[in-house]
Amino acid sequence: MNDSLSPASVHAATLTLDTHVDIPWPHTPDPRGATERCVDFPKMEAGGLRAVVFAAYLPQGPRTPEAHGDAARRAEAMLRVIRRSAGGGNRRIIARAAELDALRGTDALGVLLAVENGYGMGEDLSRLALWRGLGACYVTITHNGHNLLADAAIPRPDLGDGPALHGGLSSLGRAAIVEMNALGLLVDVSHAAKTSMMQAVELSGAPVVATHTCCRTLRDHPRNLDDEQMDALRATGGLMQITAVPGFLRGPGADGKVRATVADMADHVDYAVQRIGIAHVGLSSDFDGGGGVQGWMNAAESAGLTAELQRRGYDAEAIGLLWSGNFLRVMRAAEAVAAAG
Repeated sequence: MNDSLSPASVHAATLTLDTHVDIPWPHTPDPRGATERCVDFPKMEAGGLRAVVFAAYLPQGPRTPEAHGDAARRAEAMLRVIRRSAGGGNRRIIARAAELDALRGTDALGVLLAVENGYGMGEDLSRLALWRGLGACYVTITHNGHNLLADAAIPRPDLGDGPALHGGLSSLGRAAIVEMNALGLLVDVSHAAKTSMMQAVELSGAPVVATHTCCRTLRDHPRNLDDEQMDALRATGGLMQITAVPGFLRGPGADGKVRATVADMADHVDYAVQRIGIAHVGLSSDFDGGGGVQGWMNAAESAGLTAELQRRGYDAEAIGLLWSGNFLRVMRAAEAVAAAG
């Protein structure tokens, strides 16, 4: 799969999409100017990163009506802030696959939205339609800590969690996935317990995606997907986005620190591609949420990942699939399921 084009040429010609970036909250520096954030619009332009999914992250809290209401208000406030900061100039707010694909051949930057942690839904399924209406393209069903929808990969004993609460998805969680399918919202199984993830894969009428994860065979971390989970994604058309979180990529050294690089990230890409095929693998950073590796510490360094992938033998077509082509496929599939009713 060697490519005669230079890494810089391949990167410039690729529709690059980072599928998971957090935003600082409640103090959110305006990304239209240079900031201390890992991702702002000047850094995207400098690094040739054409589009990004900004996630409204909700930390898990008590499973009470009051706390759910607070989380819902936070989610909706964050989505509105993302929309306000993204409008104007050469930026486009994107909620559909065709809108993302239309960035090709332009100098525009794309901003997609998501909600990380279905906790903010509480018991009110109508929140999902509200989030979709505000532009969300996916909802991560859990974060760290079990919520009313599903068990999480990492329980929160400080919130009273045991190893499991529901044995995977709750009945509410199952109803939420059906509703997400009806709305064209992708089901994100990052952070979900294996039981929750496997049940979501079985239930969802559209392919599911893990927007920020890595391979458990290479790094035994509860947030990573094992071979059985990866095989389930392949069998159902799903997708895993290898992410730049050092602790997901490799274990700590003798000094207790994790020094991950783009080469470690590419190792996980290689393993996933060999295991389940390139159609089911993509890329994300989790910037401003703990992500960042040597060679890709912020959006301005995005070309470094393309260069490492090309060095591994991935050609321009394969690099395009990893950066955005596969995510576009699952977006289209979710939209088709919703349109079919």
